[in-house]
Amino acid sequence: MNLKKPIDVLVAESAESGEGTLKRTLSSTSLVALGIGAIIGAGLFSLTGIAAAEHAGPAVTLSFVLAAVGCAFAGLCYAEFASMIPVAGSAYTYSYATMGEFMAWIIGWDLVLEYALGAATVGVSWSGYFNKLLHEFGLELPSYLTKTFAEGDGGGINLPAVIIVSLLSLLLMRGTKESASLNNFLVVIKVAVVLLFIGLGWKFVNPAYHTPYIPENTGVYGEFGISGIASGAALVFFAFIGFDAVSTAAQEAKNPQKGMPVGILGSLAVCTVLYVLFAHVMTGLVPFQIFKGDASPAATAFKVTGYSWLQMGLIIAILAGYTSVILVMLMGQSRVFYTMSKDGLLPKFFGSIHAKYRTPYKTNLFFMVFVSLFAGFVPVTDLGHMVSIGTLLAFSLVCIGVMILRKTDPNRERPFRTPLVPFVPILGIIVCVYLMYSLPIEAWIRLAIWMALGVAIYFLYGKGNSVLGRKNNQG
Repeated sequence: MNLKKPIDVLVAESAESGEGTLKRTLSSTSLVALGIGAIIGAGLFSLTGIAAAEHAGPAVTLSFVLAAVGCAFAGLCYAEFASMIPVAGSAYTYSYATMGEFMAWIIGWDLVLEYALGAATVGVSWSGYFNKLLHEFGLELPSYLTKTFAEGDGGGINLPAVIIVSLLSLLLMRGTKESASLNNFLVVIKVAVVLLFIGLGWKFVNPAYHTPYIPENTGVYGEFGISGIASGAALVFFAFIGFDAVSTAAQEAKNPQKGMPVGILGSLAVCTVLYVLFAHVMTGLVPFQIFKGDASPAATAFKVTGYSWLQMGLIIAILAGYTSVILVMLMGQSRVFYTMSKDGLLPKFFGSIHAKYRTPYKTNLFFMVFVSLFAGFVPVTDLGHMVSIGTLLAFSLVCIGVMILRKTDPNRERPFRTPLVPFVPILGIIVCVYLMYSLPIEAWIRLAIWMALGVAIYFLYGKGNSVLGRKNNQG
């Protein structure tokens, strides 16, 4: 039987307060900052260079536009759900109400790829820039403490990545308000740096580096040309991951009906404009081929401006940006598992709330270890592809969910309505599936293995312990 969780029950749960529930402390401004905090990070400062060098050339700006369009369609669908069902859990919760328990489990399990592995991916990039900062001071960590075994070169464990993930997990255990305050501060720093990069770098842009704007395809799909723009979009799509993390904080928003759409769509709009301008300047400062294999292309490009006094400041600001991304990703992941635990699909361990701080501290502790293992031992490229394909799948399912709920519950109050249904959701699905198609086959294989593991856990544990399932059997 395909059990669905009634929306009235979800809304009632979101209205609960007191001990054992999450604390409502986030304003609309904090929610926009939360979205920007999750969005601007590894995708912009690291993956932009890879996408330009290997796929799109200067037309990486068009890759950002394509990825943003796909995100906008999905973002409009997220906004409708988040305003209507203001409960922690994001796409997992929406699927439970529209497609039933099994699909909810699938998407909840899939979100681990987005949030937990997303945090690990950014942790690895954080480590790269941290090592660059140490280099500015004449210090150098040995390879066995900065590279994984899989990367060779005497690699062992990426220790800086493990440390930053652990510190932020401990902060999240302390409280949402404290974490949001740090995030707001970090967001101001990194947006200022992006604006500084654009403003100071603009006059050094060499038009010759933008010619041809769309390099000719090499004969291989995804290597420049139109297909290169699409492949670049699939890669930089990672740069937009995070606007949906706002929806995981719905149960901690002061006014979720208003704040959720503002947070989701506002952060997405701001970041899209910044991304296109940033990519245009970066590819105009140096030939895009220089970025091949460069984990810190923004710093590489900025050197030619002559503002050497800003070089260290740029690195520090990028580190601040990465820190806020990791923070929001870890927060989003813990809220998803908290909600799944409350539904009985995961052990009660994940739903435990700290008596004083009102945070899911045990879940934070679990993911501190889980994410640290991936950040410490898995190469960044493999992580990035897994995050992208997992997120695209989640976005597609949310778009499907909006169409289903418009049919099954058309009269329900919707504080925010996705426009032009079913066209917007269908376009969102088409773009997301196309971007998934553009990812390497290895990403699909890893997704299949991960999902197979998730299905096994559901039938071995989740199905038998489901709160909704037990109520249904008793009824």
